[in-house]
Amino acid sequence: MIVTFFHDLIRSIILGIVEGITEWLPISSTGHLIIVQELIGYISSDAFMEMFNVVIQLGAILAVVVIYFKKLNPFDKEKTQVEKNNTISLWIKVIVACIPAAVIGLLLDDWMDEHLFNPVVVAIALIVYGIAFIVIENNRSKIGIKCKNLDKMPLKTAVGVGLFQVLALVPGTSRSGSTILGGLLLGTTRYVATEFTFFLAIPVMFGASLLKLFKFGLPSFYEFVMLVVGMFISFVVSVLAIKFLLSYIKKNSFKIFGYYRIALGIIVLLCAIFNII
Repeated sequence: MIVTFFHDLIRSIILGIVEGITEWLPISSTGHLIIVQELIGYISSDAFMEMFNVVIQLGAILAVVVIYFKKLNPFDKEKTQVEKNNTISLWIKVIVACIPAAVIGLLLDDWMDEHLFNPVVVAIALIVYGIAFIVIENNRSKIGIKCKNLDKMPLKTAVGVGLFQVLALVPGTSRSGSTILGGLLLGTTRYVATEFTFFLAIPVMFGASLLKLFKFGLPSFYEFVMLVVGMFISFVVSVLAIKFLLSYIKKNSFKIFGYYRIALGIIVLLCAIFNII
């Protein structure tokens, strides 16, 4: 029992690290979690791991809330009325943009769990969106930049990004990847697209976590411990990953992530073909 506990604890820590890194980089957290679980084994049961993969994201959400607490708080006494209005406007855009993914995700959640959570789907999504990142970055001059400030993002742009978020329901796509791609295609800067992606994650991931918890029911004390450990590690690593990404995109494009996705997708596809995973 003690050996099993420590094995599962290590698995939880590893998955927390994977979640913290891949949730914010546009390389698919769900895809990586599925792959890593195939390699290191499962905690408790298949049903628990299905819930774990989603609920562990609460740690990542908390990282965004902590880093951006002042920006996201419309009641901050140090803010001017204009700044408070901008914050309220930002929340309206976030909520409206989340509606498409929330509705479609709720309707198709069970079907996607049954049919799409497998290495082949993950591999194809990794490759397709990897190519998309490279193509879009190579054509940035043709697309043009229309939105350089998140406070001035038009509502229709926010809705457009929200529609791209629906694509992330397919494992391997990456929620951050799909919304960042949407932002770039709609003319935002890399920084604006990335920050808006962070904020979109709050209601979407919180809602998805509640849905999974509701379906799974109360975890056992053992499972609860593993979940909390994974969430804590995810939070710590997410803080570092978010700061890294924001610093990186100030001087670099997203093409490196596109190449990474393609390479990983090919590896995963070959492993699936030869029954390695």
